[in-house]
Amino acid sequence: LLADLGVDPARVTLEDKSRNTDENARFTAALVRPEASQRWLLVTSAYHMTRSMGLFEKAGFNVIPYPVAYRTRGGQYGLAWDFDPARNINIFSIAMKEWIGLAVYWSTGRIDHLFPGPKDTAV
Repeated sequence: LLADLGVDPARVTLEDKSRNTDENARFTAALVRPEASQRWLLVTSAYHMTRSMGLFEKAGFNVIPYPVAYRTRGGQYGLAWDFDPARNINIFSIAMKEWIGLAVYWSTGRIDHLFPGPKDTAV
């Protein structure tokens, strides 16, 4: 895709050894050696952004969050309630996985803040 968009493939470095986001942050840091003065755009699912930010910050990246793939029902529903139990249980389980992940990562020192978030994102 990047080559199709005109990016020289020689300028692209891929990290392809990780099995999870924690490894991805650490392995990517080893590949690119981020410096404190550099800013890095972190693109990941909106529901996964908080934990990802914590992991990439811990790995030495100064990240700017760019959340994608929001899990919404769309604007046509407005603020209407969703009474579909299966969908609600699925959404709740996704949220619980992230909340538990944040608590475990924080308590084990994998992230520095229980709720990582953007610092100063002004460019």
